[in-house]
Amino acid sequence: MQFLNLLVGICCLFLLLFAINLFFAKKGNKTLNILLSLLFFARFGQILISALIAAQKPVALVYVFQAFTPLYYAAPACFYLYISGFIDKSTGLRKWQWLHFIPALLALIHVLPWHGWPELDWDTIPKQLADNGYFSLKTQTGLFPNYFHYTLRPILVFTYLCLAWIHYYRKMDKTNKRDEPGKRWIVFFLRVATFFQLMSLTPVVLRGLHITYTQPSFVITNCILLLLLVLYALHKPHIFYGYLLVSVELDKKNMPEQVEPDETLTGAVSSGIQITKGEQPAKPAKKVNLSEAQLTELSHAMETLMQQEQLYLLHDFQIIDLAAKLNIPVHHCSYIINNTIGKNFRDWINGYRVAHFLIQHPLKSDKLTIEAIASESGFKSLATFYNAFKKEKGVMPTNYFNKELS
Repeated sequence: MQFLNLLVGICCLFLLLFAINLFFAKKGNKTLNILLSLLFFARFGQILISALIAAQKPVALVYVFQAFTPLYYAAPACFYLYISGFIDKSTGLRKWQWLHFIPALLALIHVLPWHGWPELDWDTIPKQLADNGYFSLKTQTGLFPNYFHYTLRPILVFTYLCLAWIHYYRKMDKTNKRDEPGKRWIVFFLRVATFFQLMSLTPVVLRGLHITYTQPSFVITNCILLLLLVLYALHKPHIFYGYLLVSVELDKKNMPEQVEPDETLTGAVSSGIQITKGEQPAKPAKKVNLSEAQLTELSHAMETLMQQEQLYLLHDFQIIDLAAKLNIPVHHCSYIINNTIGKNFRDWINGYRVAHFLIQHPLKSDKLTIEAIASESGFKSLATFYNAFKKEKGVMPTNYFNKELS
């Protein structure tokens, strides 16, 4: 029992940390982060209920069980919406997609204390949960009949699981780019989530085959597998960068100002006023256990990758994407760029963009504006382009081209 409590406690801690981190993350896709965090919260609730049953805390179990039931029914929809939103690169939910949460709404109605609803037997419910798990509840737990739990939930899990795989094979699997940023993560997540979703249906199958099993053994197996996933994340963190491992900005007042501006300050730039941002003081580079030959080889690999695939043309290209491409940790990338190449990541990327702009401008200046060519070269805004150009060439673009013509 002590071993079970230890496993459950560790798993609850990791699930809660991941869920909170994703929910409050400011970077990445906010909608996808929240959907993924809700999945972790739902799993956290399941394991917490098991812990309360083992600890024989009936009062706390009542509130936790009722509080997490709506989230439990929202989880299959969150899983599908995360997969489809990631593949389609959606930044929010469409109005019709909110219909996926109707089961969660029904679950909320189910657990709310309505006037005249039947009295619940909270002495029997924990015993049934402890014996055969969530799907074996034969006692009424709310407004709807008892089959609301052991029939609707398996149907939701299986249906959304099929929809997620269909969406993947119809859209994302058509590309042959196996190392495309994000594809390795979504394939990994889809497989792991499918395994755990099917595993959650195991009690239903075993009960249908009249095979006996113990709920504690089922909980222990789930917890061990979750901990193995955490160890795998520590071993190969690059797969999770930007998707599961995202930075959190809980207090914007204490956050340093971003080097790259988000707004286009066209008026000030066009009048010849240079727009600058206060530069952050350089942080001491984290040491890496790589030889000089390895550092040189990786720096050449970075430059070759940038030249061949022109990743700098992507507006949102970040160091985590570069690390994923090279299959190395992010801090290795940062160290090599800062110490071997001799620039910070932003200046290094913008150097390629400026060089691309100088090639394209003579070819397209009669058809496109400077802003359009700069955008095609990877710059998000005109202000960022002017600052990067001045930093690379020492003068503003107009002066540079006038000097070239003279």
